[in-house]
Amino acid sequence: MQSNHEVLHTSSFRWIDLTAVFIFRKSTFFNVLTKSQAAAEHFPFCTIDPNESRVPIPDERYDFLCQFHKPPSKVPAFLNVVDIAGLVKGAHAGQGLGNAFLSHISACDGIFHLTRAFEDEDIIHVEGTVDPVRDMEIIHEELRLKDEEMIGPIIDKLEKMAIRGGDKKLKPEYDVMCKIKSWVINEKKHVRYYHDWNDKEIEVLNKYLFLTSKPMIYLVNLSEKDYIRRKNKWQEWVDSHDPGALVIPFSGSLESQLQDLSEEEQQKHCTEHKTQSALSRIIKAGYAALLLEYFFTTGPDEVRAWTVRKGTKAPQAAGKIHTDFEKGFIMAEVMKFQDFKEEGSENAVKVSSQGARGDEGKSPVISGADSGREIQTTMKMETSSFSSLTHRMHKRK
Repeated sequence: MQSNHEVLHTSSFRWIDLTAVFIFRKSTFFNVLTKSQAAAEHFPFCTIDPNESRVPIPDERYDFLCQFHKPPSKVPAFLNVVDIAGLVKGAHAGQGLGNAFLSHISACDGIFHLTRAFEDEDIIHVEGTVDPVRDMEIIHEELRLKDEEMIGPIIDKLEKMAIRGGDKKLKPEYDVMCKIKSWVINEKKHVRYYHDWNDKEIEVLNKYLFLTSKPMIYLVNLSEKDYIRRKNKWQEWVDSHDPGALVIPFSGSLESQLQDLSEEEQQKHCTEHKTQSALSRIIKAGYAALLLEYFFTTGPDEVRAWTVRKGTKAPQAAGKIHTDFEKGFIMAEVMKFQDFKEEGSENAVKVSSQGARGDEGKSPVISGADSGREIQTTMKMETSSFSSLTHRMHKRK
């Protein structure tokens, strides 16, 4: 059975929220992350309407393919990011932006939970003090309480129809909702914490898309000094409250400094201070949390990344480009990306003893670091993971 994280968020476009308990400079970090120009002022509710942007996924293989082919058109894979208003305690009951804030989270597929862990008298915190654990607890509870608010009416409606009305078809859904109620309301836990939902239960969860089912990545904003010292004392709290979730420490101050430097100056600064930017890790983690992969079509005219859901089979991935590719799919032929890079061409890999190749049949799952280009009736494909495989798909003539 698939893990619940693989099935509890199913929108077509895959957006990830950047949210926090009201702390200023959240939107500043959004601007650094996405290279945007969203308003970022030092007063409450500076962000009211969501700011949407997208950021390219860093990938050395994409860079290599662009350099290799030097095409006029280059299209990387992107992570869509939304900067929404900060949350305040009581949001589920209408405090702050209340339901508007929570509806923005509902529209997205994952959450970057940004929390502040540095002192600065010039940067106000809505709670008056800096306490990352308290802030994480506030957001956790507000999301859970909003789900609790949703669950009651759903169960009442199902009970009326399935129990009192005798609609046997709805009885299984009613039973699942009672289990969800016990977990979220009685146990006071998030949906995603429970890792043993069966397939039928997952169908119900996907129908309602509760806020606590969404994957969450914790971004802890440290002072530059603490970041360089690699402090991460909040991992213990996350491990006990959100098992398996990822915590990424970073320094917004450092990232802002690096943004204003040239690439050479950035490298020099990081070398001198024995540190590095966390943006690449954050972007890749967000993309992975949404269970997305991508493959490349490459050639002298264009290098393009195509996003698909994790686990997509090769024929359906080919259909992303054109429906005829899916209809006429025969098989996938495999070569290692590293071999392609080292040998310099597909033909060279064919004659090289190091160029291990093989057929994967008609419906291989797209996985591994595949590199490719469309060549007449042949297409090779690349995904976002790093196991170094290349799928080539033959289209019927």
